[in-house]
Amino acid sequence: MWDSDKGSDPYNHAMLDALLDSWARNNTITVNLLRAIPEDAMDLRPMDSSPTIAKLFVHLHYVRLVFVEEDAPAFAREMPKGEWVAEPNRDRLITMLNDSAKAVSDAVAHRLQTNTAMELHYDHPLLMFQHLIWHEGYHHGQIKLTLKLAGRPLDDRTLGRQTWGVWMDKGRSPK
Repeated sequence: MWDSDKGSDPYNHAMLDALLDSWARNNTITVNLLRAIPEDAMDLRPMDSSPTIAKLFVHLHYVRLVFVEEDAPAFAREMPKGEWVAEPNRDRLITMLNDSAKAVSDAVAHRLQTNTAMELHYDHPLLMFQHLIWHEGYHHGQIKLTLKLAGRPLDDRTLGRQTWGVWMDKGRSPK
């Protein structure tokens, strides 16, 4: 287990703020990608056996909530009806993603502030953020590849400001 007093050390407070901001930026990127996908492209899939783009976004929400439920149950939220279902309402899907991002953020922040280990997975609470960011980046690439394979690529010059730019712009707050 790590050894640190989160309460009084300004460095630890600044580090926690930066980590929470990193997770919030990741969610902003995920939501920005969702907003950029044309409505009639949500049912695209790269192969017949693959999930649709819409199902991938529900999967991201679902996975976030599963890990919160398993590792910090006090912050658990109501689970969706399934992991691989499509949510047809884009605004509802954005609300779901924002809610699950907050659940993850609250769970990790609490575990860090109280110096408490996760219940089931992860040697350190930060590994939940890292795992989920990696997981969502993986599916981000799948979604963009699906659109390319369908002849509907997203314009990286435009989308880049809403994805890579969110990570790299100094002083940019998550929206």
